[in-house]
Amino acid sequence: MNFSFLKINNLFLLFLVFYISLVTGYVFDENLNFGALPDWEAGDYPVINDLSLNFKETLLNYESYGHRHSPVYLIFLSLLKKIGFSFDIIRFINLNISLLLILFFYKCLIIKFDRIEKSILLLLSLSMFLSPTFRSLAIWPSSRLIGLIFFVISIYEFLKFLKTKKKKYVWKNISFLIFSSYISPNFSVFILFFGYHYWKNIELKYLSIIFFFGLFCSIPAFYYLFYLDINFLLAKTPGLISTETISLSFNFSNKILLISSIIFFHSLPFMIDRKFLKDLIYCKKWNYFLAIILLIINVIFFNYSINYTGGGIFFQVSNFIFDNNIFFYLVTFFSLLVLIYFSFENLNNFLIFIILIISNIQNTIYHKYYDPLVLILFFTLLNTSLNFKFFKNKTNIIYVFGFYIVFILIRIVKNYFY
Repeated sequence: MNFSFLKINNLFLLFLVFYISLVTGYVFDENLNFGALPDWEAGDYPVINDLSLNFKETLLNYESYGHRHSPVYLIFLSLLKKIGFSFDIIRFINLNISLLLILFFYKCLIIKFDRIEKSILLLLSLSMFLSPTFRSLAIWPSSRLIGLIFFVISIYEFLKFLKTKKKKYVWKNISFLIFSSYISPNFSVFILFFGYHYWKNIELKYLSIIFFFGLFCSIPAFYYLFYLDINFLLAKTPGLISTETISLSFNFSNKILLISSIIFFHSLPFMIDRKFLKDLIYCKKWNYFLAIILLIINVIFFNYSINYTGGGIFFQVSNFIFDNNIFFYLVTFFSLLVLIYFSFENLNNFLIFIILIISNIQNTIYHKYYDPLVLILFFTLLNTSLNFKFFKNKTNIIYVFGFYIVFILIRIVKNYFY
């Protein structure tokens, strides 16, 4: 395919087309994630409004709103409401702030793939406009997306550290990770990943200073959660019946199977490579053995119900079409096989997969937690020859755009027909 159209001017026009599509979605209340609109109306909207009217009382009674997300970004939006902005304008401001995710993802790609044409990297970044989660949370404000932006900025600083070994980027990386964690606590677990790399590259004395800096910055969060006992993290999620609610879940069998299948789904456009598929099929018997053992052990303890909502596309399809988990287990076997393959390729990858699993301690598991996070991690933190090879064939970009178009169609079918 001829990619001669890949000039900055043409890509700027493509950006405008995508941006206009996002604004159009804003005007017509697009809600591809389905849950984004009710989460805004029932969760964020009343909190923002009450914070703007009575900040202290709302903040000290935040857990009573049944909100599982940090109040930090909602406080920022409440300040906009307090100075006179309408909720529609606040939503539009959030939409434009969300564009920073695409910008910093592109900046990360430039650092990691410095020998690849910038136009190709920019085109890949623009594919994020088609992410159902990005679109939904840009239109309906959510702490998750803003937390992801700060997390990607922390990755950007980390990549600069790896390239230059300058310690100033360590401080920037940790600072932005802290900002990210205050907005969306799930990202706090990535301190394990960054800490592991700094432990290998920085002297212990300097690393200790960074550790105590992070610990000091976490004091306000611990004070709010545990001393004031405003533990919003324990907010209830759906149970087996409409009247039942569940808080946290430490059944990691559920998480291992569901999250691995969701990661597998979002990795599909990157794995369309003949050599990779051949290597995967003819990998060591040990890989197959591990995948089978992991599957059997986790199936024994798996108890996630369709009534919990979420669970990922393969879990939903398996229960909707076949009324059982057999198809889901089959897909999960291949999902585990892929993750094991990447883990043996580099220990770094194994650590990321573990973090993705332990970062979700709540009962429900949704696609929105991993879209577009998997795309971002695959091209920034994961160490595999597959992501470098991806850019050798420019037509691979088409697979990413095609994947998101299909994903949008799936969301439409699920939201309006199923």
